[in-house]
Amino acid sequence: MAKAFASQADLTEKRVTFSRLSEHAYAFTANGDPNTGVVVGDNAVMVIDAQATPKAAQAVIEKVRSVTDKPIKYLVLSNYHAIRAMGASAYEAEHIICSEATREMIVERGAQDYKSELQRFPRLFQAADTIPGLTWPTITFRDRMTIWLGKLQVEIAQPGRGHTKGDTVVWLAEERTLFSGDLVEAEAAPYAGDAHFRDWPSALQALRALHPEALLPGRGDPLLGAEEIEEAISGTQTFVEELYRIVSESAVADEPLKQAYDKAVAALQPRYGKWAVFDHCLPFNVSRAYDEAKGLDHPRIWTTERDLETWSVLEPQQ
Repeated sequence: MAKAFASQADLTEKRVTFSRLSEHAYAFTANGDPNTGVVVGDNAVMVIDAQATPKAAQAVIEKVRSVTDKPIKYLVLSNYHAIRAMGASAYEAEHIICSEATREMIVERGAQDYKSELQRFPRLFQAADTIPGLTWPTITFRDRMTIWLGKLQVEIAQPGRGHTKGDTVVWLAEERTLFSGDLVEAEAAPYAGDAHFRDWPSALQALRALHPEALLPGRGDPLLGAEEIEEAISGTQTFVEELYRIVSESAVADEPLKQAYDKAVAALQPRYGKWAVFDHCLPFNVSRAYDEAKGLDHPRIWTTERDLETWSVLEPQQ
């Protein structure tokens, strides 16, 4: 039986949770859907990742209002992908922050990415007609910056290329609390369609060096304690490294992309097949890994046409 394209068959609403990570930090999660982080400072709130639409963002805002009436002043984008960025207008934040590299991705491919993800994730993009347009930052940074929410210091940094070239994390040093974006996933397959496979482990090592005690991954449950956090970081790293090793061996041997994909499925499915979005991500991940192994450092843009073409090659109708 042929697999449905990407996540088009995933129509079941997920159970939302809102939990406390540390004194000032909260986690909005939805059973494997994209997570959103919340930091409540002395005088304002910071949200990390906006959700896919203003309608989806309203669910986050309701949870924020259950713990504080302080204004949502800052919105941080961990990367440029539409499921993270397109709900931004709902927050009416004074400042939208991302890395300079993320802004470059929005300029280069934000419009194509939105159409691509709308096609891939119909459930996440309910009420897409309420999206006013691409989300543009008001503040960008190169390596790191600091925001003060009253007396609370919030560090925003780009630890290195991985999930995308512009990945951004948010770190509360006093509380050892980290919002990793999609650099780390927990029981969810990392999406690597725009990835830099060979750089990703170094970015993860930079996160390890912080010694976080609480971590909100891009997808999956909040992580508390060194053991849970290392399990998720190691799981993400092993997935990325195994996938790239398998696909690069095929690419170096000039085997066709379909053959590389079939080898990756056979090797990875037994261990990771039950992870959220595994089937969705793998065709796009293998395509990007194959390109990188062939020497293409800058990821090709995913359009709706390229999405369908790739899927038809790697998951042909039976």
